[in-house]
Amino acid sequence: MSVFKRAFPTTRRRALQVLALLGLGGSELARSAGALAESAAKADSAWPQMTYRTLGKTGFEGSRLVFGCGAALMFWGRDELLEAAFDHGVNVFDVGTSQYYRNAEGNLAAFARARRDRIFLISKGLVGVEVEPGEELSAARQREAAANWAKALDQSLVDLQTDHMDAYYIMAANNVSLIRSDEMYEAFLAAKKAGKVDHWGVSTHQNAAGVLDAAADTGRFALAQIAITPAGWYDWKTKAVQPDSKPMADLRPVLDRARAAGVGLIGMKAARYMAGRWFGFGPDRPAAFDAQYDEAFKKAPLTAFQRSYAYVLAHGLDAVNADSQSMEHLQENFFAAATAESYFA
Repeated sequence: MSVFKRAFPTTRRRALQVLALLGLGGSELARSAGALAESAAKADSAWPQMTYRTLGKTGFEGSRLVFGCGAALMFWGRDELLEAAFDHGVNVFDVGTSQYYRNAEGNLAAFARARRDRIFLISKGLVGVEVEPGEELSAARQREAAANWAKALDQSLVDLQTDHMDAYYIMAANNVSLIRSDEMYEAFLAAKKAGKVDHWGVSTHQNAAGVLDAAADTGRFALAQIAITPAGWYDWKTKAVQPDSKPMADLRPVLDRARAAGVGLIGMKAARYMAGRWFGFGPDRPAAFDAQYDEAFKKAPLTAFQRSYAYVLAHGLDAVNADSQSMEHLQENFFAAATAESYFA
């Protein structure tokens, strides 16, 4: 059986629950539960052991797969996916403001609250200021951005039904002056002092190299979530790899400098380009990144999507954020993250 084809992660506890619902009891229940438990043990062995990496200056040993909750939980809860991920070792869950992700924070709340001391909880907020990458923000606009970010954090805490989260990002940041802003930093420090958040981060789909360099220079950020593929930076606006980008292997100096400054690096959109141009509609491009792979890696027992995740994890990232909207996708993503380093010397 392919490691990412199992429809649901069966456990002995779930087996007993199912049999009870079917009305089986006594010795019949015991015999049936035993048989199902044996099958469950075999099925669970198909999930490899998750691997972990210290996430920058947070000091947290995070799973190399981050469960991206935004799109998956926008409209409804998916506790079966969250529980399966957690049961098999995923301990970092990332979501985002209701201004963009609708009900995702609310749909994550109960799951996160029940496991609050065992997971690393991340969300992110918008600054509400339209700005181009090369623009210099005035002091007034920096204050506005900081106030909007702080307001978004407060709303995220309400929606997540918690008084504290482990990290909160500046969402969709592309402007260097925003990253260097003292006003923004003071807003974070105030939130940290109030016990609302421990660590500051940034999430970007554009001008990632500039954002990372600025984050490293300031020494203020613990995490950065960047859109990157084996072929280089991914641009959310064009839904493609940036045409002027170097391939990822040649971006290591930028990545390594950020990590040396204590910034944990989490990749996103590593495989988005392969799944059609607009949110998965249109033909897949399974060979889109093959030019970046050597022959041995092309022969690895991975799907094209798994190959992209494994590659970025082995070439400078601490973890990868994957949007898993089905059990099959979760298991596929999990396998790639857990085994990524094994394909490279």
